[in-house]
Amino acid sequence: MLNTFTILFLIFLIPILNSCGMGADARQFPPEPEKRVEKNLSEGRGFRLSNLSTKPGGGNFEFASSNELWRATLDTIDFMPLSSANYSGGIIITDWYSGNSNESESIKISIRFLTNEVRADALDIKVFYKKCEINENCIVSEKSGELVAELNKKILQKAAIYEKQNKDKNFKPYKYPEGNKE
Repeated sequence: MLNTFTILFLIFLIPILNSCGMGADARQFPPEPEKRVEKNLSEGRGFRLSNLSTKPGGGNFEFASSNELWRATLDTIDFMPLSSANYSGGIIITDWYSGNSNESESIKISIRFLTNEVRADALDIKVFYKKCEINENCIVSEKSGELVAELNKKILQKAAIYEKQNKDKNFKPYKYPEGNKE
């Protein structure tokens, strides 16, 4: 006799197994295996056994240096001291910074990454101004305007350059095994 745990397990398992089908249309894929492999690899859906590491426990990690937006942002605000830079959380926060002209005024920048793609809405930039009086009575306010737009533009321009450089450097066309060429 089936116990209740087995029955519940089967009830939850049926919808999961039912959704395993991909529903792919065979007309969208070329009939030749070599062309399918080439298409899958060019779209990033495949892998090659030759790329696997021989070391056990190794992995393929994407570091912050491979993200064009992250690199462009750090390069753009490299003159400011960083308070926090969390790649996995997608945020960079600078420390208070004041130029040589006025010590009583300083700015702090917070940049959140909304996506890894280089596009106009990829970043959420906030600029905070702090103005202090002689008795250290400080007023902090958030301002959006020219500086936010300028930072966004400069970061996106650098990121687009980095992205183009990476595409040119990392492009590797698929090479057919010997004897399987068209």
